[in-house]
Amino acid sequence: MTRSIGSGKTLPLFRSAIALSGALLLASSGAAARIAKTPSVTIAIDATANVHPIDPRIYGVAWGTSTDLVALNAPLNRMGGNAMTDYNWSLNAENLAADWYFESYPEQGAVPGEEADTFVSDSRAANAEPMLTVPLLGWVANLGANRTILPSFSVAKYGPQCATDPYFSDAGDGIETDCSTFITGNDPYDSYVKDSPALEQKWIKHLVKTWGKSARGGVKYYLMDNEASIWFSTHRDAHPKGPHAIEYRDKVLAESAKIKSLDPNALVVAPEEWGWDGYFYSGFDQQYAANHGYKRYPDHKKEQNGMDYIPWLLSQWKAAGHPVDVVSVHFYPQGGEFSDDVSDQMQLLRNRSTRQLWDPNYVSESWINQPVYLIPRIKGWIADDYWSGTPAALTEYNWGAEGYINGATTQADIDGILGQQGLDMATRWTVPDSSTPTYKAMQMYRNYDGAGSAFGDTSISASAPNPDNLSAFAALRSSDNAMTVMVISKVLSGNTSVTLTLAHFTPSGTAKVYQLTSSNVIQKLPNVSWSGGVLNDTEPAQSITLYILPK
Repeated sequence: MTRSIGSGKTLPLFRSAIALSGALLLASSGAAARIAKTPSVTIAIDATANVHPIDPRIYGVAWGTSTDLVALNAPLNRMGGNAMTDYNWSLNAENLAADWYFESYPEQGAVPGEEADTFVSDSRAANAEPMLTVPLLGWVANLGANRTILPSFSVAKYGPQCATDPYFSDAGDGIETDCSTFITGNDPYDSYVKDSPALEQKWIKHLVKTWGKSARGGVKYYLMDNEASIWFSTHRDAHPKGPHAIEYRDKVLAESAKIKSLDPNALVVAPEEWGWDGYFYSGFDQQYAANHGYKRYPDHKKEQNGMDYIPWLLSQWKAAGHPVDVVSVHFYPQGGEFSDDVSDQMQLLRNRSTRQLWDPNYVSESWINQPVYLIPRIKGWIADDYWSGTPAALTEYNWGAEGYINGATTQADIDGILGQQGLDMATRWTVPDSSTPTYKAMQMYRNYDGAGSAFGDTSISASAPNPDNLSAFAALRSSDNAMTVMVISKVLSGNTSVTLTLAHFTPSGTAKVYQLTSSNVIQKLPNVSWSGGVLNDTEPAQSITLYILPK
């Protein structure tokens, strides 16, 4: 695979166009290529080992409706994505950038800030904290007379193009008719107006006036734009050159100062980087290297003094005080997992590739081709280059296959990993359709019985011999002192006998059991008894089973 932004990351961020298939298809069974069955697995659980809190903020989402936020019992709701990079609150409009023909597009209402205010209101109604993206691009969307759409690459002005909006023929994709050459030299004023931290401060004032300060129920989280290092790709109509490291550093410093001058307790979230190359190289370097055979990275050598991009940013921000309160990144697996591909090969890859979140020995099976171990990596950056104890966040991720049970087991595995590894915050991109098994996998952790009952809030040790086939996570629940154990069978066919050994916990009792399979229903199964500190059961292929063991 060519190591480029375009092929390395195929993320459709325009929220109304990103819904993955809702069809509930189960991969065929019995193929000779399937993974060998594991007839018996012992899961060792110790209630006194690896004990640490699970932050409920890891179960966040993006663009959740009030209904979804309640159903998923989601604590965070992120208003993010490419369109928020150029959200003009005063016009209540945004440019859809590369996601949809670079059009500045009006929201339904003309009231300033209506889209964001509705988002805050809907989030609050569902007891979720809203996270708002503050533009740093330097440009925000403009509109024509009577709130009409303005294209960045007008066909009338710039000539015929590779593709045009089927609903608005004057909006081109900014690519010449050869479908390979970008149109350059366009005028950003065609569809934008200038922006700055001083202008954005007017929006923050509006939010504080409307919702109060963060300490009194107002907006708490402000995200510093979205994937700024690839503006040269996503927003090439307004920022065709990748931003230097210094540009993003300084824009965050300026914006953070403006926000905190109005609401000192508000939390600034950055850098919101897109993925692997964005962790190490500025936007300028990513663009320059792609155009010069990946042989030189000028910013890395000069501006960053040989330091990788995010550690350099953190060290610079630390020297400036404490402008960033949450260190955030995005991550999407780069081997094709973020898709509806449910071939046996891809399902098995999804089963393995969640290791990129934690395992220093797992080499990414993609163009990355090296260990990612994302959560320990972020924590290491914070410990080495910033203020120890600063929360770490994964504010965008998605492993695909939402309409399939393989996508559901993968999501359940991710939720378990986030808690087990002690991440502080996460927001999934975006909310799966409520008809999908992936949606129900999320409910298994946060609302498995429809009454708001959730997985435990204190992580404890749970060890399974091969998490590529079967993973397990355990926690203690403070509300009733119960132990909760999530067992995820990833194998594509065949049952697995499991033995749970329970150290330093009640030696006998009766556990409640909830299970999600390809039937796409969370089922309450008959209770299972355990004695002598041992619980035995059988897990179907591609299933998620929750055991609630009372103390």
